[in-house]
Amino acid sequence: MSQHFLDTEGPGWVERGIISPAQLQQLRALYPEQPRAIGLLPILGSVLVGLSALSVVAANWQDLPEVLRLGLLIGALVGAYAGSEYFLAGGHRGLGVGLASLGLLLFGASIVLTSQLYQLVGYDVTGLLAWVVAGVALTYVYQSRTLLLLTVFIGAMAQGYSVGSLSTYSYATALLTAGGLGYYWWRRPDGFCGAVLATGLLWQSALLIEHLHLKITWFFVPTMLVYAVGDWQPDRPAARTWQAPPLVAAFLFMLGLAMFGEAGSYTDRLRPQFVGFLGALLLVLLISVAGKRARGRLGSTTDWLLLLPGYYFPGGLPLAVAALVVLYAYSGSVLYRGFREQAPERVNLGTVLFVLTTMVAYFKLTWDFLNKSLFFLLGGLLLLGLSWYLRRQARTLPPTDQPPTSLP
Repeated sequence: MSQHFLDTEGPGWVERGIISPAQLQQLRALYPEQPRAIGLLPILGSVLVGLSALSVVAANWQDLPEVLRLGLLIGALVGAYAGSEYFLAGGHRGLGVGLASLGLLLFGASIVLTSQLYQLVGYDVTGLLAWVVAGVALTYVYQSRTLLLLTVFIGAMAQGYSVGSLSTYSYATALLTAGGLGYYWWRRPDGFCGAVLATGLLWQSALLIEHLHLKITWFFVPTMLVYAVGDWQPDRPAARTWQAPPLVAAFLFMLGLAMFGEAGSYTDRLRPQFVGFLGALLLVLLISVAGKRARGRLGSTTDWLLLLPGYYFPGGLPLAVAALVVLYAYSGSVLYRGFREQAPERVNLGTVLFVLTTMVAYFKLTWDFLNKSLFFLLGGLLLLGLSWYLRRQARTLPPTDQPPTSLP
């Protein structure tokens, strides 16, 4: 709330008796005037001058003496972190963290440029791993969301380079991302950071499956392990966003099977060894259920409906139908939980998922067999019937005093 807003609306509130003059003055004291953006102009000007200098250096990099090149790299690093400490000490945390992030980027650039300077040929990911270590360390030192997000991207890039160019998997990078950044998020839960970090862990998992040449469905064992971690997180809003990427991945996978499962061209890549895969998945399920029970969230166990192993059906139509059954079961459970918990956002999500599944089912299974008018009539009657049933169920539920919950 700005002072300008209080100056404009405050006198009217006093005239209508909404607040007293003394309360208006209290509001003015509670929301002091913020510093003007003009104070940032010298900083922005300095940044532009610095970028200009970097452009000149980059254009003449090969012509500079080695000592000068090293001096520029070290000087840029020292300047970034010295500036960061200066602004942090002055209470300008945003600028301080921004310069620390710049320092982290310069550190990575220094690794690459130093390798080029001395013609060091790297056959491993050691240099990029050092960059990840620095990112994790800085995240803890500055306790910064920005540095956490930046380190997630650095780790994803390092792992992608390791698998794609070096044909190796950096378990140290995966451990630093999952353990180092994961522990930081656990102690300081944040919704957006959780979603980004969970997505980064899914990327690391996908690269591991590719490197080991496993069946693609093995991807969902580490993916649902990420999901299970969220079941133990006490901060429920942060846990929901953490669990969103695994659920999105599972839903899109099943949706892909429903749409393209008839082809059967890739079904040989779907079916892992039965006992080992289901045993591992069951172990992760038990971890998840134990967390849900400990936190009083057993109702969300229906999320695991997406992991029903319908891909063990034969390729072709049976596989597509099995995937559709899984999608209907999950979307229906989301709708039911939304009405039961009186959560409009969950109801809207369940409705969208149900309609999407119905569209896929109709176009895949009935478009060629039904008259188009009958096709749309049956679809509309199905949705209207579902809406009537859910509203009828909602009226029979006792009222709840708990605030509405948001998406999983």
